[in-house]
Amino acid sequence: MAGPRANWKGYIKFGEVSCPVALYTAASSSERIAFNTLNRETGNRVKREFIDSETGNPVEREDQVKGYEVENGQYVVLEADEVAAAVPESDKTLNIEAFIPCSQIDTTYFDKPYYLAPDKMGTDAYLLLRDGMKKEGVAAIAQTVLFRRLRTVLIRAHGRGLIASTLNFDYEVRSSEKAFEEMPDMKIEGEMLELAEHIIGTKKGSFDVSTFDDRFEAAVAELVKAKIEGRTLPKRKAPVASKPSDLLQALRESAGLGTKETKRIAANVNRGVGRQKATKSVAKSRQAAASARRAS
Repeated sequence: MAGPRANWKGYIKFGEVSCPVALYTAASSSERIAFNTLNRETGNRVKREFIDSETGNPVEREDQVKGYEVENGQYVVLEADEVAAAVPESDKTLNIEAFIPCSQIDTTYFDKPYYLAPDKMGTDAYLLLRDGMKKEGVAAIAQTVLFRRLRTVLIRAHGRGLIASTLNFDYEVRSSEKAFEEMPDMKIEGEMLELAEHIIGTKKGSFDVSTFDDRFEAAVAELVKAKIEGRTLPKRKAPVASKPSDLLQALRESAGLGTKETKRIAANVNRGVGRQKATKSVAKSRQAAASARRAS
């Protein structure tokens, strides 16, 4: 059986050391269930056509051209050879610009992962880079032209080799401020926080991607099978979000309502609250006594 086909071949360079490498796709959606669009009346597949938005006439491939909108309905036409000429010239080199601590990596910027494998002639330099990054706990930032675009790439040690993840540019990643702008400014504490910590503690584990399955793929496969066999699948009830008034009760039930552990957590919280009140009371008494001495 033939091995995987490289998506890109070139060199990786750090300092004055370089070695030939190749990129291979690390994640693919080709195995996912795919749908075809059909004509409901005939059952035949439908095909996509490009239609002129004003005349309504079909536009053949040879008459299609790229256009950049500068104003509403006003376009600058760009021919294929003009676009090709604007693509940065590639030197086929992943030039490492910096090594950064792995703890600084913001995964929000991750785009696509690729396995970065060595050519047979560059194994020594490749292993030197891999083991050096492992020992120092760092990742490498590099830039090169990939797939007709200048791309920033994050390179990390991964198992026996290296993995290269293309990164989104800053303008491509939306700010989180809008997503969280209505987040209330409140602090959760007391029994609710203790119960949440207890539940998290009982669910601790390790990351093993093989334990997760694609439920959508399985559900669609079962749906297709049921349709073929003339069966109908039962409808699932939509989950209901916990109301704020029910949150504490839901936490208690999740932790095991009525168990000694839940009672112990509640007792610890109550004792903590009691100690805080007692401490505040003593502090107030001392302040009052000090005030009385100064007044006399």
